[in-house]
Amino acid sequence: MKIDFRKEGKYLPHTWSTCVGAGRACEGLRAEWQRQLKEAVKECGFRYIRFHGLFAEDMFPINDELESHSYNWYYIDQLYDALLEIGIRPIVELGFMPPALASGEGTCFWWKGNITPPKDYDQWKDLVYHLTKHLVERYGLDEVKQWYFEVWNEPNLHGFWHGTKSQYFKLYEVSVEAIKAVHKDLKVGGPATSNFVPDERFDTEVEDVSKQMTHKVEDIDSLSWKGVWIQDFLKFCEEKGLPVDFVSTHPYPTDFALDGNKVTAGRSRHVDAVYEDITWLKKQIAASAYPDVEIHLTEWSSSPSSRDYSHDTLAEAAYIVRSNLKCSGMMDSLSYWVFTDIFEERGGGPEPFHGGFGLITMHGIKKSSYYAYKMLHQLGEWELERDENSIVTKDENGKVKALFYHYPKEMNMTIPMVTYGDDTPVDAYMNMGTDQAVQLVLEHTKKNAVFCLEVVDDASSPFTVWRKMGKPKNLTREMEKTLKSLEHRKLFFYADDEGKVEISFIMKPWEIAFLSEQ
Repeated sequence: MKIDFRKEGKYLPHTWSTCVGAGRACEGLRAEWQRQLKEAVKECGFRYIRFHGLFAEDMFPINDELESHSYNWYYIDQLYDALLEIGIRPIVELGFMPPALASGEGTCFWWKGNITPPKDYDQWKDLVYHLTKHLVERYGLDEVKQWYFEVWNEPNLHGFWHGTKSQYFKLYEVSVEAIKAVHKDLKVGGPATSNFVPDERFDTEVEDVSKQMTHKVEDIDSLSWKGVWIQDFLKFCEEKGLPVDFVSTHPYPTDFALDGNKVTAGRSRHVDAVYEDITWLKKQIAASAYPDVEIHLTEWSSSPSSRDYSHDTLAEAAYIVRSNLKCSGMMDSLSYWVFTDIFEERGGGPEPFHGGFGLITMHGIKKSSYYAYKMLHQLGEWELERDENSIVTKDENGKVKALFYHYPKEMNMTIPMVTYGDDTPVDAYMNMGTDQAVQLVLEHTKKNAVFCLEVVDDASSPFTVWRKMGKPKNLTREMEKTLKSLEHRKLFFYADDEGKVEISFIMKPWEIAFLSEQ
């Protein structure tokens, strides 16, 4: 690639920095969680955060000790105060159901969030109204107008909603009415459904397991995939005259979301599945009564499993960079699930590396995936050129910022899941592919400028080093220090008196690298 640095670039939206996920609200009250988030916001530029459990029992939103219950926002206030002090805003996920309002006892996760519909929709509406009113009173209308309110999480799955599609639509209806009653400019959206499917399992009121197709075919990419409830949701809102400020869904590139029925095969789709899913979604929205709504993909990763060793590997970093660059500008957010392994859907993480979703381990060790987001954030605002494995940008100070990745051609699918308990299958794809020569010529940069290339490789992968340590289940302080102090390889290049510089290096499979003008 040869680039004249004087050329005009096109604006590059940093959608990868819009939002990141976290486990549940109560975890956000912990000091280490907040410390890790503060560092991630500083280095990766995340602007919003979304998590479950705002109305969970351990956040105590309802005081029912007296004869008539009242609302208690103390714990929510403590959490939101901390987020704003850190410099990040919430996407307010409304859920799950406070037991005092619940119609049943069904729960999800180790921490037992209630997932039943409200026994009285007016009570839920009152809860949402008073929370929203309180947030505006505490933080000011101008601030809360910049937040997003998302109704529930993955209601198409029985594991998250012991109700029907119509009951969820009713929940959205009363929720949006409650929020807009506080102020019409507050932003509300949904349906927050799970990953795309190639069959009719979700076409009726509840999931019909008999309609599932993915376990019946050898090649799941031969099927036509579609989003869940999207058209029905938009049609319902149109017929009811309800506002929709954003559409949300979760494009995990796998044949399952939660497999309580043990029907799917746990397979990954092709590497550009998320791009195809977003393309489908944009078409449906463009054809709806809400063609200009924002698109927030409020959960996404290489798999929806919190026990998938692939999350810990260098390959995850290459997948993150490839997918975000491929989809840049197509949506308003593609929110990685999640920023930290302080995450307790199945209880506490059993080992330092257990395939947790996080960019950072429980101990505060930054995985290779963390640096994918750090480097994406460091890209400039103006895109000059890109090819299949790189992008070259110019920042606001007129300096070069370029990002390279090597997702091997031999891997035409999303990196496959490697289930916790046996990490040896990781080696099969980590040893895949061949080295790639990178050559970039930049002309008319600053005379005699110095350029640093930082390479995230397997030698600096904490997961790889931990495995070489013998995979200790509990770390000594010295081990933890070693894993936190791993350094990336750095190369330096120099422009000549005319501002010309030739960048030439070799990338091994799965590596990512960032070039910056010093």
